Parts: sequence; structure tokens; C-alpha cells
Amino acid sequence: MTTAPIATGTPPADGPLVVACLRIADLHPEVHPLTGVVSRDPWGVGLSAADAAALEYALRMAEAWSGRVLAISAGPAAIEPVLRGVMAVGASVVRIADEVAGTEHGYTAELAGDEEGLARDIADALARLGPPDLVLCGDRSVDRGTGALPAFLAHQLGAAQALGLVTIEAEGPSDHRPATGGHRRSLIGERRLDGGWRERLRVPLPAVCSVEAAGTRLRRASLAGALAAEATAVPVDQPTGRAAPGPEEGAGSTRIGATRPFTPRTRVVPAPDSADPRTRLLALTGALVAHDPPVVVGPVGPTEAADELIGFLVRHGYLEPPASPPPVGTAGGG
Repeated sequence: MTTAPIATGTPPADGPLVVACLRIADLHPEVHPLTGVVSRDPWGVGLSAADAAALEYALRMAEAWSGRVLAISAGPAAIEPVLRGVMAVGASVVRIADEVAGTEHGYTAELAGDEEGLARDIADALARLGPPDLVLCGDRSVDRGTGALPAFLAHQLGAAQALGLVTIEAEGPSDHRPATGGHRRSLIGERRLDGGWRERLRVPLPAVCSVEAAGTRLRRASLAGALAAEATAVPVDQPTGRAAPGPEEGAGSTRIGATRPFTPRTRVVPAPDSADPRTRLLALTGALVAHDPPVVVGPVGPTEAADELIGFLVRHGYLEPPASPPPVGTAGGG
């Protein structure tokens, strides 16, 4: 039986580098129905179907080009058992240290922000490990589902991008020599379109691609590979692009709370004078009162638009009239 070697955090120098950028999270988090607090189980972390497909495609591309595979993921130490499972199938692994990601504050700050900072951390780590020829990601993660990380990562790496692919095939020479002339390495990918159509793409390298699960399953590790991975430490890369939040910062400057539609405050209106029920109803509803016709304002600048909005709220009693400024020359007496 031939077993793929268990690699450490530094890939060998020969052959093209294929990177699988993995998002390891709790696959079945529980949300409290009243408070909205997210409870995650450390035993429930793993690879989503899309991330597992990205890793499988990375292994296939490396085999086709006689290259090497590096799996990189950001998160706390709780994700290392999953990374050891990735090592067991023959990939090198690196964990970008992010110990606050597994906490409640870290999860809240991550939801409130975007994935550009994470893309910078991954790009910095790859710059220290060597420029990748291909980066593969899942099309969307199970915890956020934005699918924005591959695009941000392609921008940071200055690489081509092809998102939402359902199949990937390697094209180009399969030896260790640099691809030159008319034998350059590239990808042939298919993307799903409306109406059952497929778009077939040729993607030049270097590139960042995201893939759907689309029936692709990750291969099983051999027994020898699983045993070797259990005894191997997971290399950790310390990010330099983002500073860890201090204890006084908590979840950052953004606060996530309950959202609700705007409800105007209650206004006190005089009671109708008439004792007739019909007359009182007409007075209360304002059915026979002439209302101001709609007014189209614009195009105007932000200051003029704000003045119009404040004036409308003042006219209808939602805001108090602004205080008149003091006469010129009376302020500051003396």
C-alpha cells in the first residue's frame, strides 16, 4: 500500500503550489430562539461539503501537475483536529492563529465586519510560504455564507478569479519544469447558468477559484496516514495585518442588536367637539381634511435633503421646532 507522506507546514520547493483555503466552523450551531445567542459545540467543527470539495480538487490538481498541496485555515486551536484529518489525506497544513474567532465577541465582530481583513491575513501567510499557482475555496461557508472571501483573496494576490465552479480540470504539463511557450498550465472550469446551461471557462494561472460541492466528495485517508497525522503538530502562523482586540474593546466599535421597523412616537391630538359618532370618526381619521400634496425634492445635496426631511418632521409634529439662534452680537455678553 502506498501512503501519501505527511507534510509539515512548509511545502517543498519543487512543483506548482496548490492551496486549499478552508473555512472550518461548527456545522450545526444552535441559536437561542429568544436571545439569539449562538452556541457552538467544539465537537461539531468540520469541513462543509463545499470546503471538502475544494480540498479534493486541490489534491487532484496537484496530482495532475506533480505539485504540492497546502491547506490553510484561520481559527483557534479547536480546529486543529480537523486540520490533522486534512494532513492524513496528504496535504501540508498551516493554521493562522485567531484565538478570538471561537469566542462570542469574535463571532459577533466577524459578522459585523467583512472578510477583507481575513483575506489580507491569508495573503500575508502565503507570501511567507511561497506564491501559490492556484487557490481553491468553497463557494460559501456554513456560518456566514457570503462567498466574498475568494474575491477579496484574488485581489490581494493579484490573481485571476473564477467563482462558483461546479467542475475543474487541469490543463498543461504535468512535470516539475516551469510551463513555457504554448504549454502553459491553466484550468478548465464549468459554471452553472440559468435554464440548465453551463459556462465553460479557461482560467489562466495564478488564479483563485471557488467551487460548489456538486457531488464531489473528499477521499478517505489511509490508516497509516491517519495515525501519522495524529502524532504531527499543526504549524501555526501568527498574523501581522490585524491586531488582536484588547479587553476594553470587546466586540469592536460595531454593536449588533435587535432591529425593528421605525415607529413614530405617539402624538397628543385634541378630541373632536361634536357628539355625533360619524362626525367624530371623520374628525379622527381626517377623511375630509385637505392634506398637503406630495412634493418632489431633488436632485439636491445631502445638506439640503436633510433640511427638507427635518422640516417635514417638524411640520407634522414628530420633532420640536429648532431653537432660534441668538441675535448677532448678544452671545458671550460682557
